[in-house]
Amino acid sequence: MLVGICQIELYVPESDSLKSKRFILESIKTRIRKRFNVSISEVGDVEKWQRTTIGLALISNESRFIDKAISQIINFIENDNRVEILDYSTDII
Repeated sequence: MLVGICQIELYVPESDSLKSKRFILESIKTRIRKRFNVSISEVGDVEKWQRTTIGLALISNESRFIDKAISQIINFIENDNRVEILDYSTDII
């Protein structure tokens, strides 16, 4: 069993309050959960208006599957014009 984890730092330029940031972020997280069947949560910068860090995890028996899924999730987020990816890191355990 392999576990893939990814931490993604995001910039939310349209956000002018924590409420608007969380509204945008909740929409993105819900869409990712439904489309890719991964666990995802806000894990850092929770009190900043325009920055956040999300973490996601998935389990598989093949590292190729994990790499492909994480790449698809990164592309999915990059295509959402409400946020910009500042940095991300992945690990397979």
